[in-house]
Amino acid sequence: MWAWRTDSLEKQLHLGLALSLLVLFSVLWLTGGRILQSMTEDFVASRLEHDAEALLGALKISPQQLKVRPARVNQIYQQPFSGHYYVVSLQDGRQAISRSLWDYHLETPRLSPGERKRLHLDGPDDQRLLVWIGGYRKKNLDLTLTVAEDITHIGAMRDRFQINFALLSLTGLGFLLLLQRWVVRKSFFKLESLRGEIHRFAKEGGQQLNEDVPQEIRPLVQEFNRLLQLLTLRNERSRNALGNLAHALKGPLNLLGRYFDQPPPRSDSQAEETAKTQAERIRLLIERELKRARMAGMGTPSQRFDPRQDLDDLIAVVGQVHQARQVTVETRVDPGLSLFGDREDMFELIGNLLDNAYKWGRQTVRVSLSGETDLEISVEDDGEGLTDGDLERLTQRGSRLDESVEGHGLGLSIALDIAKLYGGAIQFDRSPNLGGLRVRVRLRSN
Repeated sequence: MWAWRTDSLEKQLHLGLALSLLVLFSVLWLTGGRILQSMTEDFVASRLEHDAEALLGALKISPQQLKVRPARVNQIYQQPFSGHYYVVSLQDGRQAISRSLWDYHLETPRLSPGERKRLHLDGPDDQRLLVWIGGYRKKNLDLTLTVAEDITHIGAMRDRFQINFALLSLTGLGFLLLLQRWVVRKSFFKLESLRGEIHRFAKEGGQQLNEDVPQEIRPLVQEFNRLLQLLTLRNERSRNALGNLAHALKGPLNLLGRYFDQPPPRSDSQAEETAKTQAERIRLLIERELKRARMAGMGTPSQRFDPRQDLDDLIAVVGQVHQARQVTVETRVDPGLSLFGDREDMFELIGNLLDNAYKWGRQTVRVSLSGETDLEISVEDDGEGLTDGDLERLTQRGSRLDESVEGHGLGLSIALDIAKLYGGAIQFDRSPNLGGLRVRVRLRSN
C-alpha cells in the first residue's frame, strides 16, 4: 500500500487539506465570534437607547429639583446591583442616579446635545457593562443620559458557543481528513492497474500503455508512449543503418577475401590496386559511421529541435569534421518556425545531408528551413551534381541508396529512413541556383 513518506503524494494532500481546513475554521471561528459579539452588543445598545428615551420622558427637571419618576421606568433599575443602571447629569453638576447602582460611582463623560457614544466599563460586583451615552437638551438645560447593562452573562454564552464551535470544527476536520484519506486511496488504487501494466510491459514487452487512466495521469502515460514510440523508431533506424553498412561492406570484404585467398603475382599491379581501393572504401565507410555517430550524439533524447539555435551548432560540428574543405554555408530559417521533432533525429537527418553536401560541394552549401505546420528542409551544393539517370535511380521506389550512386549512399539512405519515420518524403534534383545536388525533405508535424 501507499507508505507515509516525505515524498508521499497522499501525505502532501492530507497535510495541504489539514492546513487549509485549519485556516478556514480559524477564520470562521474568529469572524463568527466577532460577528456574534457585534450582533449581541448592537441588540443590547438598541434596548439601552429605548430605555434612555423612556428615562428622558420620566425625567422631572426644575431649578431646584432633578428627579426621575420611578413609576415611569422599569423596576429593575430599583434593584441593587441588578445589572441595569442609569445616570442623568446636568451641566451644573446635579445628577440623578438609579438605585441599582447603590453607592457605586460610574464615571461617564459629558456629551453635547445630539452626541452619542457606546463604550465598555467595569461595574459593581466585577460586572462588565455595555454603556450607552447620549447628549440631550430639555427645558433649555443640557444633560447627559447614561444607561448601562451588565453583559457578563452574554459574554459567557458567547465563549461557550465559540468553544463548542471549535470542538465541532475539530471533529469535522478529523472526519474530513478521514474521508479524504479514503477518497485518495481509492483514487490511487486506480493506478495499480497502470503499475501492473508497466510491470508486464517490462517482462513481456508491448507496443504502448493503455491511456484509459485518470485525467491527471493521462499526459504522463501519453508522454511515456511517445518516448516508447521514439525508441522503437530509433531501434528500427539503427537496424536499417547497420543493414546498410553491412551491405556496403560485404562487397569490398568479398573482394579482399578472394585477393588474400589466391595471392596474385608481384607483377599484378591491377589486383593490388583493387585491394587498396576496397580497403580505402571500407575506411571511408567506417569514417562515415563515426561522423554520423558524432553528429547524432549532439542530440538530447526527447528534446525538441530548435531551428534557429540548433542549426548553427550542427553546422559548426560538421564544419569541424570537414576543416580541410573551404566551404561556406549559407542558411535561411523562417522566423515563425517553431520547435519541431526530436532533436537527435533532426541532428542526424540534417547532419547527414550537410556531410554529403560538404563532401561534394566546391565552395558553397545552402541550407533552408521553412514551413508553417510541416517542416521543409532544403540542402544544396555547387558540386557536379548527379546525372539524370542517377537522379532517376535515387527516386525509384525500393532502391538501395548505397547501391545507386557511389559516394552518396549511406548518408542519404539514413536521411530517407528518418523522413519515412516522420511520415515525410525526400526528393533529389539539381539545384537551380548552385548547379549541384539539391535534397528536399518534407516532414509532417505529427
